Amino acid sequence: MQNDSGVATGSVQKENYLIPIIIIGVLFFIFGFVTWLNATLIPFLKTACELTSFESYLVTFAFYISYFVMALPSSMVLKKTGFKNGMALGLLIMAIGALIFIPAANTRTYTWFLLGLFVQGTGLAILQTASNPYVTILGPIESAAKRISIMGVANKFAGILSPIILGSIVLTGIDKIEKQLDGITDAALRTGILDTLASKVILPYAVMAVVLVIMAVAVKYSSLPEVEAEEEEVTDEQPAHKSIFSFPYFWLGVLTLFFYLGAEVVAVDTLINYGKSLGFSIDEAKFFSSFTLIAMIVGYFFGIIAIPKYISQQKALKYFALLGTIFTLVAVTTSGFTSVLFIAALGFANSIMWPAIWPLSVDGLGKYLKLGSAFMIMAIAGGATIPLLYGYLSGISSIGSTLAYSILIPCYLIIFYFATWGYKVGRKNVVN
Repeated sequence: MQNDSGVATGSVQKENYLIPIIIIGVLFFIFGFVTWLNATLIPFLKTACELTSFESYLVTFAFYISYFVMALPSSMVLKKTGFKNGMALGLLIMAIGALIFIPAANTRTYTWFLLGLFVQGTGLAILQTASNPYVTILGPIESAAKRISIMGVANKFAGILSPIILGSIVLTGIDKIEKQLDGITDAALRTGILDTLASKVILPYAVMAVVLVIMAVAVKYSSLPEVEAEEEEVTDEQPAHKSIFSFPYFWLGVLTLFFYLGAEVVAVDTLINYGKSLGFSIDEAKFFSSFTLIAMIVGYFFGIIAIPKYISQQKALKYFALLGTIFTLVAVTTSGFTSVLFIAALGFANSIMWPAIWPLSVDGLGKYLKLGSAFMIMAIAGGATIPLLYGYLSGISSIGSTLAYSILIPCYLIIFYFATWGYKVGRKNVVN
């Protein structure tokens, strides 16, 4: 439904976009900084807590599974608090998660690290459940992918910085430590070296907790307006939907987002370990995940410039899914730095997917938007399960770390299906 100016009735007027967009952009920067620290934590905790490859990928599992567990409760919280207060609450919960890293590091207990990651993911689930539909309804649905792409630039720019910053603190010299540990048989000496290594995360996570608390207060007292979703338009041809289950295209969108998130997280969080498995030093490999995020930023700028002026978000999603399939095929059939570069290039293919899948899935939900948003956030569990599957497959000698990336091919084919046919299922009057 639109008003006389052509702007959705549930959206903020165009002249009022700037301040909300800036505030949400800052939040997306925080999302990115915290989320993409996992790429550094995986190799760090693998050494500090003496983990197998499979165990190290429980980092991504603990972080992203929280979205699945907490998304529906987050929706209920937002009904009570509204978007703005819910965002502030999410930031405070993230701060608690960061503080849990202090006793985790002091005791070098992996389960405490995983708990801290789960709590941080819980805070992010609330933030994401609020902020993504907020961006979607800040303007016309046709340009939603462009606005989400702008948020993506902030998110991935933070993601480029976070592994470099944390990596320079906790990964520097870790190759020497691993070689040193290989020759140590004295248990007390070994424990002392690992305890010193684990303590490196205390200061950065303490600083993170302080920054998150400051941001929570800033959001609480900001001028960010409350934005409500538009009501569902009811006509004789398009009767009111009785429940969220009356939107088959939405559920296909949830499934698609699940596989997309898995592909995105694999392309970033596995790359440092992948580089190490190919023989690169940690001082070289610690930058590899940033390559993926740089490629994503390039793709986001494409989305900002091209959507919807030159290409629809649906067609862009279709072509980029094909691109992801091609890049994966090249990566698994090559070796060395070439393979690393094509995994990193998946960042470009992935860039348009979240911005396009989200609006194509939630368009037309009306009063079910907040609930639908919660189910979409639950799909982020793809980032928990698919990297864990990659970690398992890469540990099988007959498969190895390169061929294990083949699991991404069905992910991109599912995305291609949604972009070509799935987004139209159960929807009337669809314009390609």
